[in-house]
Amino acid sequence: MKGVIADTAHESATRNLYIETYGCAMNLADSEVVASIMATKGFKTTDDIQEADVVFVNTCSIRDNAEAHVWGRLREIKHQKKTNPGMIVGVLGCMAERLKTQFLEKEQIIDIVVGPDAYRDIPRLIEQVEDGQKAMNVLLSREETYAEIVPVRLSSNGVSAYISIMRGCDNMCSFCVVPFTRGRERSREPESIIKEAQELYNQGYKEVTLLGQNVDSYKMENEQNEVVFTFAQLLEKVAQIAPDLRVRFTSSHPKDITDEVLYTIKKYDNICNYIHYPMQSGNTRVLNMMNRTYDRDWFKMRLDKIREVIPDCGISTDIITGFCTETEEEHQDTLTMFDYGKFDFAFMYKYSERPGTLAARRYADDIPEEVKGRRLTEIIDLQHRNSIIKNTSEIGKTHIVLIEGESKKSELDAKGRNDQNKIVIFPIENYKKGQYVKVLIERVTITSLIGRIVEEVKF
Repeated sequence: MKGVIADTAHESATRNLYIETYGCAMNLADSEVVASIMATKGFKTTDDIQEADVVFVNTCSIRDNAEAHVWGRLREIKHQKKTNPGMIVGVLGCMAERLKTQFLEKEQIIDIVVGPDAYRDIPRLIEQVEDGQKAMNVLLSREETYAEIVPVRLSSNGVSAYISIMRGCDNMCSFCVVPFTRGRERSREPESIIKEAQELYNQGYKEVTLLGQNVDSYKMENEQNEVVFTFAQLLEKVAQIAPDLRVRFTSSHPKDITDEVLYTIKKYDNICNYIHYPMQSGNTRVLNMMNRTYDRDWFKMRLDKIREVIPDCGISTDIITGFCTETEEEHQDTLTMFDYGKFDFAFMYKYSERPGTLAARRYADDIPEEVKGRRLTEIIDLQHRNSIIKNTSEIGKTHIVLIEGESKKSELDAKGRNDQNKIVIFPIENYKKGQYVKVLIERVTITSLIGRIVEEVKF
């Protein structure tokens, strides 16, 4: 994901900052924190790299392809720096944490390397570069949550915003680099989260998404290490801010989605009926090798529970095909689980070995690329069939949609999402961004619902 940066218009700003963001929503939220830190030092953000005094590339390490995009972009920036030799170029985020000094050694244009827990140190690092030295801070923290920093909302539509509620991950899935690039799990104080959500609502925002590597494991503990505040309680507190403030969250780990969370979603109309429920594999042996801490039957049981408590819940998933030693029979288990799950949509990938992970150290990446590709195609084809069937069932129904802005294809059409997180497209008519409307669905595609407004929703 490439983040396009909007001008923050700080009147006192004298220098320009340009940020590009790759990867997940957590990275975008981090870029907003960085922009806020830089604003206090006289920087305003710009969407024109040629105007930039400082350029940051906020990176993702989750897959080899994501890193390849970053290396390609850095080669392009190298040419731009030739016309602006005073430009300071920095690499932030997960790749910075994973590769560390390799950036300074491999790319001469890189001046600064900063890991996800060291963003407060950026102003000092810039001063170091201005004194003629390269600069790096990739120290991980057990405490840093950036709780009191008010993010600069980059590329904001003025309607939806992310709120980071925790950092790091303790789950140690064997394929995943996140625990090594983002450190141990720690939760942000609930008061600061609720305050940020309230301030966003006061500014006119109508939707917040609570972010974490695994939001369901969010918790506050007392001095005796007893849990005194849970994610379900946080959800409830944010939902109580206002009935017309929509609340979403991502991402979840199946082992941590409690009944308390499900019943809290059911209790509040403004907590969206949508859960991202990452499967990764439909086979128990492969799940065990992935260190996912659940098996196929347990995954099905919890999936059934979600649909029992929230019958109209939108459910998406993640899948990795071609994991080490995966057989054809085990691949078939994934296909049958997809058919059972009838997910609304899915993020589907071939296994990409990440250096330093348990899988890279312990298992051979022994599935040929052509086999991975064929299996992925079979999964994608099945998901597309399921998606079109599920979407077609919505024809003739009305959905409450928050208008987020113009459709990509036509300024005469608006786009928004329904309660289940599906994209809805419809003629804008005289309605405006930020309004809630009821949309009658008249036709569908694999990825979206298309219809017309029948009335505005009042709260």
